Amino acid sequence: MPEENKSVCKQSNFEILFDTHARTLHSFVYYKCGDKQQAEDIVQEAFIKLWDNCAKVIYEKAKSFLYTVANNKFLNEVAHQKVVLKYQLDSTNKTNKETPEYLLEEKEFMDKLQQAIADLPSRQREVFLLSRMEKKTYKEIAEIVGISVKAVEKRMHKALEILRERIGKI
Repeated sequence: MPEENKSVCKQSNFEILFDTHARTLHSFVYYKCGDKQQAEDIVQEAFIKLWDNCAKVIYEKAKSFLYTVANNKFLNEVAHQKVVLKYQLDSTNKTNKETPEYLLEEKEFMDKLQQAIADLPSRQREVFLLSRMEKKTYKEIAEIVGISVKAVEKRMHKALEILRERIGKI
């Protein structure tokens, strides 16, 4: 083919590219997404983008261009779907939590929890708060308090036992 005939913008060359690559590109996308309609849409959009950019794409690189566009389109759709799902989950959680009953129950629970923590013996309360509030490891707590890691484990276990018992009763 002479150089001017290798243009992607020439309709006959574009049709050859479509006939040559459309089916395998569809399979490539279908294997990624598992949705026939989505695969067809992505393939169509890849060829539209190729046509829109035909002056910039070298004929020999058209296949690579198509696969890159299709893959990026698929990844963008997946990312978009994640955002949509996250928003749906967030709005579902917010609407459930914003009911007056829920807010009241949450406040009552937090009050009970704070009281139960305050009622813990000082040694257990200290270990519990360092672990859960300060996010210290048992080893760090042992160094701070000046006891063994085993003693930290024992105090933490006892604190959790007491809290379960207190919160369970209430």
